[in-house]
Order: sequence, then structure tokens, then C-alpha cells
Amino acid sequence: MFSQIKGQLRDGFSWKRTFTSLNYPNYRLWFWGQMISLFGTWMQSTALGFLIFDLTHSPAYLGYAGFAAGIPVWFFMLPAGVVADRMSRRRLLMITQSTMMALAFITAALSFAHFIRPWHILVLSFGYGVLNAFDAPPRQAIVQELVHADDLTNAIAMNSMMFNIGVALGPAVGGLTYAFFGPAWCFTINGLSFIAVIVGLKRMALEPHVPPPVKTSVLADLKEGLRYTVTHPMIRTIISLVGFVSLFGFSFVTLMPAWAVKVLHGDATTNGLLQSVRGLGALGSAVFIASLGRFKFRGKLLSTGSFAFPLFLLGFSAIRWLPASMAVLLGAGFAQMLILNLANSTVQTSTPANLRGRVMSIYSLVFFGVMPIGSLLVGWTADKLGEPGTVLIGGAAILVFAALTFAFTPRLRHLA
Repeated sequence: MFSQIKGQLRDGFSWKRTFTSLNYPNYRLWFWGQMISLFGTWMQSTALGFLIFDLTHSPAYLGYAGFAAGIPVWFFMLPAGVVADRMSRRRLLMITQSTMMALAFITAALSFAHFIRPWHILVLSFGYGVLNAFDAPPRQAIVQELVHADDLTNAIAMNSMMFNIGVALGPAVGGLTYAFFGPAWCFTINGLSFIAVIVGLKRMALEPHVPPPVKTSVLADLKEGLRYTVTHPMIRTIISLVGFVSLFGFSFVTLMPAWAVKVLHGDATTNGLLQSVRGLGALGSAVFIASLGRFKFRGKLLSTGSFAFPLFLLGFSAIRWLPASMAVLLGAGFAQMLILNLANSTVQTSTPANLRGRVMSIYSLVFFGVMPIGSLLVGWTADKLGEPGTVLIGGAAILVFAALTFAFTPRLRHLA
């Protein structure tokens, strides 16, 4: 399999194709607005995590915060998918982004007043979670409206690029800002960053939204989306893989503030560096995928990522030196993005337009919905076994699942 990938990469790789989606004016507005906003989002995420650890000195509380942010997904993500198929996705995104901006400024005000407490962070995290639940389906589905269908994989890779530029830069700047000026400025910058995406959405020249005739109930629409997902073998398998990676792999990020302090004996700056280098690896992966253009070996790359990611996690669990930890996280970020980017594009291209909002809400529910459970698990396990043991268990679990998928679902690695 790996020799085949090497040959196909040699024939298909081209830097000229990397930024194909930026030829579309609407996508350019989306790309630059989202990237600025995501930069602020990751500054805030890094600051919130370290702030709650600073206030409580408890890895379990990091898990509680992750749980509070993620649990709304279970209640609101599927109805949000129906909403995304019934109303203008641009309008829905403008509502969610504007409300997130307001919450960021509330968080900043509490911090400037030195009034913020751990329970405030849990309540605010829950609020962000509700908004993210309604934001994710239209954010995933609107990309199809911005580029030609043949360039959807490139556009999704570009989405990953902008996301991970934010991951690569936001946490590092957030860590430095936190260390020198305090967390309130991280939250303020995040609030201001939402202006860029709101303006970009407003300026897009999209086809007028024509609401579909509502002949069925919300419950019937939900059942239709669930039925399509469950009965489509490849979509079902890919979403299961994404859920497993999210449960046992993505949640390790929750432990980063505690890892920086207790394992690597660092501070907020160390936490920011760890978060950023993982994002830098994911950014490199997104650029790599975008540069392949309209390639025909997604399954092989997806299978490769599903094995590489847990192996990097196992390596990370054993390392106690910051430069080596950063190097391994770089690889973990690269492999993780192979999984998420290729899974996302495959699910979208396999779904008809009238169902895409609902199917992507199911995808997002699985991806984001298991994160709070994973956050609780890693928080509790870290309290009992320590952070390294927790990451070791997670990496081993993903590796076993990847091996089972490889053995029993051979069609996955042959996806074009």
C-alpha cells in the first residue's frame, strides 16, 4: 500500500493546485474571514484552559470544562442540521458568529474585573457549546455553495489549512499574551476577530436562498438523515472511525495545560507551544492534501493516517523533553489531519445536496459529541493514573480500532 501511495504522490503532487479554491471570490471572503476569527478562537481556547487550571490546579476540572463545552452537541446538533437544510446557511452563520462575539466580550469583561470564577467558565463553555452545535452543520455544508463540486476536496483542505494556521499561531500568541498581559486580552482579541468573518459573510455574492417546501416534521427530516447515514456502508464506517479518534485521541488536548506544568515543568507559554506545534503539523497536512488536487487515493491516505496518529500518541506519552515532545506532536497533528480532512471530504461528496446539512450534523455530532465524554474520561483517568498513562491508553485503543477497520473494511483503503 505504501509503495502505491509513493508512486501516486510523485505523479499527483503539485504546488500549483494547492490554492485552487482561492480562485473563487466567495471562497476568498470565507477563507480570510474564518482564518482571522479562528486565530482569536484558539487564543481564547488556550487562555480558558490555562485559566481554569490556574484557578483550580485540577486536571479533572479541565475535563469538566471540556464536558460543558461539548455536551450541548448531543441536544442541539441534529436539530441544527435540519435548520441548516431549511434556512439560509449564511444567515444562520451570521447569527451564531455574532452571538459568539458577544460571549467573548462577556468573558473578557469578567476577566478584566477579576471576577471570573471556575463556575463562570463552565457556564460560558456550555454557551459556546450550544452556539458551536448550531454553527458546525452550516459551516461544513456552505463550502459546497462557494466552489465547484470538483474542487470540494481542495476547498475542505483549504478549510483545514485556515483552521490549523489558527491552531499553529493562536495558542502560541495566546500563551504569550496570557503570560505578559493576562487572559482578558486573549478574550478581547477573540471578540474583535469575529468582525472579519461576519463582514466576509455579508459581502458574499451567493445565489438567493430558496427555502425547501416544508412537507414533513423536524422528526421526519431527522429520521431521513439518520436512515441515509446508517444504510450507507462507507459513510457509516468513516463516521465510526472519526468518532473513535475523537473519543480517544482528540481529547488528549484537554490535558495540555496539566501536561505543560506537571510533565514538562513549564508554564502558560509551554502550553501555547505544545498546542501550536500540533496545529503546525495539521497545517502541513492540510497543505499537502490541497496540493494533490483531484487525486484518487483518499482511502490509502486515510488508512495511513489512522495508523500513524496513535503511534505518535504512544511516542508522546513516553517523552519528557520539550523539543522531542514538540517534534512528536508535529507528526501527530499531521496524521490526525489526514484522517479528519479525508473523512470530511468523502462524507460530503457521498451525500446529495438536499441531505448534506443533516448528514454533516450527524458527522459533527459524532466528532464533537464524543469529545465531552473523552474529556471526562481523560480528566478522571489522569487523576488516577497520571497524564502519560492516560495518553498511552488512548493511543493503544485507537491503534486497535485502526487495525480492526483495516482488516474488516478493505473497501475503505481502496476509496478513490
